[in-house]
Parts: sequence; C-alpha cells; structure tokens
Amino acid sequence: MPGASLSRWTMAYFAAGCVFLLLAEGLLLTGYGYPGAAIEAPPTLAVVHLMTTGWFGLLMSGALLQFVPVLVAKPLKGGGAALPGLAAIVIGEASLVLGFMLMDRGGAFAAPLLSFGALGLSAGYLTIAGIVGITLASAWPLALPAQFVGLGLVALLATLGLGATFALALSGYLPSSWTGFLPTGLPLHAALGLGGWLTVSAVGVSYKLLPMFLLSPDSASRGARRVWLAGAASIAMLLAAVFLSANDGDAGFVTSALTLALVFCLTALGFYAVDLHAIYHARRRPKLELNSLASIAAFAALFVGAGWLGVAAVAGRLATDIAPIVYLLGFGWLTGLGLAKLFKIIPFLTWLECYGPVLGRVPTPRVQDLVSEPRGRRWFLLFHAGVLLATLALALDQGLLFRAGAGLQLGGSIALVAEFLRTRRLLEIVPDKRLPAGAIRPNFFLPSLQPTRSR
Repeated sequence: MPGASLSRWTMAYFAAGCVFLLLAEGLLLTGYGYPGAAIEAPPTLAVVHLMTTGWFGLLMSGALLQFVPVLVAKPLKGGGAALPGLAAIVIGEASLVLGFMLMDRGGAFAAPLLSFGALGLSAGYLTIAGIVGITLASAWPLALPAQFVGLGLVALLATLGLGATFALALSGYLPSSWTGFLPTGLPLHAALGLGGWLTVSAVGVSYKLLPMFLLSPDSASRGARRVWLAGAASIAMLLAAVFLSANDGDAGFVTSALTLALVFCLTALGFYAVDLHAIYHARRRPKLELNSLASIAAFAALFVGAGWLGVAAVAGRLATDIAPIVYLLGFGWLTGLGLAKLFKIIPFLTWLECYGPVLGRVPTPRVQDLVSEPRGRRWFLLFHAGVLLATLALALDQGLLFRAGAGLQLGGSIALVAEFLRTRRLLEIVPDKRLPAGAIRPNFFLPSLQPTRSR
C-alpha cells in the first residue's frame, strides 16, 4: 500500500470482534442457544448477534476502514468518526445481547435494552457506512472491487432497518401487527446481512487482496463483473421479498422473489469459483503462505454450504437443514476467511506500523517473520475440524457431539487469537532484532501515539 495511511482504529475493531467471537463460541460450548434452544429463542438470538453484529460486523468494518482507501486510491474520509462508531457498536452489541438474555428470563429491563442496543448498533454501523460511502463517492467512477463494497453497503442499510424494526417490535414499541412480520422477516434479515453485506463485501475485498498477497495479475479475475451483476440481482430480489412481505404481498410472489434470489446467488458463486481458480493458478508466489491455504478451506465451506442450500431448497428440506447450512457458512466460510486473513493482515499492518518509519535505513524483519506458520497451521486444522464436527452434529441432531465440535473450534480460535497477540508484541522476532533504532513498538489494539505512514 504505497503511501497509504494506516487506519488508527482498525486493530481495535479486530480486537473487539475477536472478543465477541470467543464469547459466542464459549456460549455454544456450554449448550446455550441452538441446538439446546429453538432457533428463534432469545438465547439463540443472543449467540447469533454476538457473531453477526459483533464478530462479523466489527471484522468487516475494521477491514473496510483500512482497505477501502486501497480499493479507490483515495484517503479515508471522515476517519475521525471511527472511534465513536466503534464505541456505539460495542455498547449497542452488549445491550442487545443482554436484552435477549434477560428476555429469556422475563427480565423487566429486556425491552429497553433491546431498543437501546438496536439504536447503538444502528448508529455505529451507519457511521461506518457513512465513512465508507463518502470515501467511495470521492473516487467516482469506482473500480469493480469498490463497487462490490458499495453493493454491500446497500444490503447493510436494509439489514439495519430490519434489525431495528424487529428490536422495536419485540420490545413492544411498535403496533402488534408488526409481530406477524417477524417469522418471514427474520430469514430475510439474516440473508441480507450474511449473504448481502458480509459476503458481497468480502468477495469485493478479496478481488483486491488475493492478487496482492498471491502476486497474481489483476487480469486473472475476468469474471468479476458477472459476479457483481448476479450478486446485485440477488440482493434486489431479497429487497423485493422484504417489500412484499412487509406489505402483505401475495405469498406466491414472495416465494418467486426468494427463488430468484437463490438462483442469482448460486450463479454469482459459480462465476466467483472460476475467478478464484484463475487467481490462484496465475499466482507468481510458488509456495502458498498459511493465510492463503487456510482461505481455501473457507472457500470450500462457502461453496459446499451454498450447494447444500440449493439442494435443500429443491428437495424441500430447508426447514430441517438450514441450521447446519448457516453454521457451515457462518463459521466455516465467514469466520474461517476472517481468521485466515487476520493471520496475514495483522502482521502486515504491524510491520508497517513498527518498521515502516525505518524502512531502508536499518535492517528489518520480513512480514512473514512476525508469525509462526507451523504453529498456526495446527490451530487452523483444529478450528476447521471443530466446524466440520459441529456441522455434522447439527445435521444428525446430536447435541453432545455438537458441543464437542464447538469445543475444538473454540480451542482453535483461542490459539489463533493468542497468535495475533504474539504478532502484536513481536514475540516471533529475536530480541536483538525486534526494535531497531527508530522503530515503533505497537500496542495490542490501540493506535500508537506517533502517527505512521507506510512507505
């Protein structure tokens, strides 16, 4: 990223997201939420939101704050609002999750906590959408990877609107007629969040980061425009389904819109699979680094989960298969990809922050010297083994087996977070080469007092 400024709060977003990830996995290990409770039960909603608006949302927000300027070759606009946005998201997330937990116990403060949490999350993510949106607007016309991010922002706004509506309805602040929209609206809310904002944005950023890290030519991803068009059509169909459902539209039209959304989604993923193969095949880096190998496991989870979703829809098994499918996509795909990329992004940003100011003046370590790939490989294997075991247990309705898989997954996640902390403390670098004169010791997750720029 020649000449690009480091985002001051990206590492704090990553740290907060990792905390929510470990909390969610810890609750699953104890049997809290699904499958110990119903999918729509408050404990399940608490765990789901720890993952979605907590881990996934903060991870993607932190990544966008750092890499959107790279996508558009323009400085970040309104970056000073990143800290208030982070505070609003963390406070809102804590309030929302606590509200769901109290709702399960009949607590009197559940309703106001849910409403306050929805307000905080909406304010925080609207702040992120504003920062990213203004930055994108400053670089119009947009390159294709940035267009994916813009499309993801549309899905984010719809997701926030639905989430706030549901929170207010559950809190009793909306007319009772809105509660009838919940059974139909909740799956649409999840689809727009996981499949719209998070997956579309991840795909867009991957079109820039994968060639960068693999040393592949940009021309390798020739099908990106088709992926974007199919993804946009899928999101449009989901929005149409939301509009029809909220206005008591004909059930047949809603079903048709959802069917088209799934068809367009699977089409986009088919084109994306072709592009991924081309990017990996055209790489100039002969030996894949661990983050790239671990990403392959995440991509495999994406395509298996999407294919499973299509087969389940055709076979009429969505009601029975949706839980393991969502688990595989949520943990195998989004979490697996997030952890894999953090294994590269954290040392990359740490290297820029620490050694960028002295680059060319004194000998410095390489980026890959900041991590231990042999040790990290074990943790990724443990994590993905846990995801596969837990997914299989959900498909077979085996509660104890699921908790065993969740335990393996949690162990892998804790170990990987510990690796991230070791990277931030430069513990893989021998002491006499750790901090040459002029280098900046990075903090765990707070920005350094001295501003830095990459060279």
